[in-house]
Amino acid sequence: MRILTLPLLLCGLMLLSSINKINGWKTKCHYGWILIHGRCFKYVPRHMTWAKAERNCISMGGNLASVHSSEEYHGIQWLIMHATHGQRETWIGGSDAAEEGSWTWSDGTLMTFTNWCPGEPNNLRGYQHCMQMNHSEKKCWDDNHCTVRQPSVCVSKN
Repeated sequence: MRILTLPLLLCGLMLLSSINKINGWKTKCHYGWILIHGRCFKYVPRHMTWAKAERNCISMGGNLASVHSSEEYHGIQWLIMHATHGQRETWIGGSDAAEEGSWTWSDGTLMTFTNWCPGEPNNLRGYQHCMQMNHSEKKCWDDNHCTVRQPSVCVSKN
């Protein structure tokens, strides 16, 4: 009976692992990444333009972070607070550079949740095409000039 126990246990673990991957949920992340609502995120303190931040995330196996719920947004805020002891403006993966007013996530997921600050996005002076979080005292989203250098948050593809 003990001989059958180990193979059954291994099969069960493989099944759970495949279910987690199918559903997009994870139970752990690579070193340096933090699990928030089933996805792995990483705060990057280095100040970069939005495009350089996106390339940096891609080099680590991800993209700038997409945000799909208020719980996930608050989890990312906690990640930034934990790393910086503040709530700094930080790049995330939203952009309307391809088409003005049509905001998309750089990881290709649908933008079904938004947390824009009042009056945003406003495309101030016609050149704000990249999304930052933790803007103003409300700590909401803002469109900003993509050449501004600031920290970023990545989400893992793996």
